[in-house]
Amino acid sequence: MNRWISNELLAAFDSEGTTAHRLFTSPSAWVERLGDDVLISHKTDAARDALCAGVQEWAQRANFAISRVFTRFLPRQNAERVSPVLAWGAPSLPLEMVVTERGVRYGIDFGAGYSAGLFIDQRANRAYVRARAPKRLLNTFSYTCSFSLVAALGGAQTVSVDLSKKSLDRGRANFALNGLSTDGHRFIADDVLDVLPRLVRRGDQFDAIILDPPTFSRGNKGRRWQVEEQIGTLLHAALELAAPGASVLISTNCTKLDRTALERTARFALKMVRRGGEFHYEAALPDFPAGEGARTLWLHLK
Repeated sequence: MNRWISNELLAAFDSEGTTAHRLFTSPSAWVERLGDDVLISHKTDAARDALCAGVQEWAQRANFAISRVFTRFLPRQNAERVSPVLAWGAPSLPLEMVVTERGVRYGIDFGAGYSAGLFIDQRANRAYVRARAPKRLLNTFSYTCSFSLVAALGGAQTVSVDLSKKSLDRGRANFALNGLSTDGHRFIADDVLDVLPRLVRRGDQFDAIILDPPTFSRGNKGRRWQVEEQIGTLLHAALELAAPGASVLISTNCTKLDRTALERTARFALKMVRRGGEFHYEAALPDFPAGEGARTLWLHLK
């Protein structure tokens, strides 16, 4: 989709109360709207420079008032990730702001690191969680707790697990942004692979579980995490916490794992725990071309 979204789609996002979405996608870069700001993620300097000019031309055609333009380099290695850089706009404006997704408020912080606070390619899956209204949700690798938030808005109790205490603090702030108390919600700053067995020993069960791990990371005591090698182990551990009829989201940005690979992993895990299940996929997002964004699969247990 080497083109900008249509004015009609932009208007549709505004009318539903969504101010965080893709504006443009190409093989070398993409552009996201975050409120009145724009974030250009680029693989090359040439792509960045072209889109810094292109976004201004698009804004004039779409009659969209841009406050600031940030740019972010897309490195091959996580260690090379840096925070977005202000390319255009007033440097005196705060780096923290708020966006909405179907009326739900999320905090964004351009100074917090490589990711500003919301993975917009999970929009359909968040809507799915909110529509299903689970009673208890386990959100692993929860980052700023967006899945926990939409579940809580539907009345669920939630458990959010992430190594980063700062990310969980931002999750608590997202609850506050939406007028929600954190009573009845747990935020655990720890390694997911260490937490899951503890939850099993406690006898916890959940009717919705979110598995959206990073492609690569380091856990407790330097433990190496590589998603294509360990996604099956993670799913097997999570299934021990899944109540009858539970829904489990399996999601990854790893390009080595496509939909077929996720299904194969899920079928094998079901066989290991001797449970049945069905697969479900949410419809493609209108602002993401085919093959872009996270690869996701819902597993509904019997």
